[in-house]
Amino acid sequence: MAVLEDGQVRQVGRLRTTPAALRTFAQRLQPTDEVVLEATCNTYAVVQLLRQFAGRVIVSNPHRTRAIAEAKIKTDKVDAEVLVRLAAGGWLPEVWVPDAQTQALRQQAAHRVRVVHQRTRLKNRIHAILHRNLVLGCPRSDLFGKAGRQWLVGHALPLLPTHEQAIAQMTLRELDLLDEELKAVDRALATCVVERKEIHRLMTIPGIDLPVAITLIATIGDIRRFRSPTKLVGYVGLDPRVRQSGGRPAVYGPISKQGQASARHMLVQAAWAAVKAPGPLRAFYHRIRARRGTQIAIVATARKLTVLVWYLLARGEDYAFARQFLIGRKLRELERLVGLPARRVRRDLAGARDIREFRQRELQLCLQAERTYQKLTGRWKVRSAKQDAGATTGVRL
Repeated sequence: MAVLEDGQVRQVGRLRTTPAALRTFAQRLQPTDEVVLEATCNTYAVVQLLRQFAGRVIVSNPHRTRAIAEAKIKTDKVDAEVLVRLAAGGWLPEVWVPDAQTQALRQQAAHRVRVVHQRTRLKNRIHAILHRNLVLGCPRSDLFGKAGRQWLVGHALPLLPTHEQAIAQMTLRELDLLDEELKAVDRALATCVVERKEIHRLMTIPGIDLPVAITLIATIGDIRRFRSPTKLVGYVGLDPRVRQSGGRPAVYGPISKQGQASARHMLVQAAWAAVKAPGPLRAFYHRIRARRGTQIAIVATARKLTVLVWYLLARGEDYAFARQFLIGRKLRELERLVGLPARRVRRDLAGARDIREFRQRELQLCLQAERTYQKLTGRWKVRSAKQDAGATTGVRL
């Protein structure tokens, strides 16, 4: 620890990160004191404890504290002194600390991501076992669906050597346990957000289901933190890297990949689903793909989804081209996870004779919006790169 007082910095030794030592230190703080610390795995718990006594607690972003990261002499004493001097001068890049509810939602969403990754690893192990034993040709599209699982157990496993059968059966048992764990996690998450309007609002966007909406809300927190959609795009790392100097044109590179990778991954997955549904998003994807290719087009669509998320949350509006029938299915899945009984809702069919005709009208409206977007953008011309562009950090290079 280092203390800056009356313009002088003095070292006060080390502080053990035990609850007793932290509480003893925190009780000596005054409401006029400011405490700064670097972000790490247990930062949130330390901040919650220190905030009870200190006037202000600042969490530094270690990725942007270049004075420490690029120092020739880097020790804990030097780092502590640099932190207090940067904080005193107002030059410290600060990390937003979420409230208790948002923090709990982040931890649950992160746990769900880990469970999904573990389940994917087990599925890949089964595929590898079948591949190295030349057992191919599953007649079903999903090997781990009901019909695919029957083919796997009844046809594929008997063709394997004895030791490979044992490994595959053990992997299937682990997979069943993770499936139950995933259901429990989804149920807990649904219970936390079943009444939150912003979750319902995000699910009006094509491609965004309950897990994606929860991950975005947990990542964003308060939408008022972001002054514009560009700020949110940069926060999730979907903004391009920019290099520019002097009078030369700006050079745009790959995306920055800053922020939480789980939110960015969810947005890309949502983009793959959104481009399959009729509407302006699909037209936007095809327009970019024709010029730049599939991968760049899908990332651009994910960025477009991020912009949509900002506008819907900031304005408190639903997606203009939402299909009510699909939204109802998403909401019903949310209610089913919580355990709510099925409800008979009186539908406003807007002059349609039945639900089938209403769904067809919604589809035609989305197709009309897609054609309108294609007609509008068909006359656009590709402009040359700007001569002066800021980097993703807001600083001209």
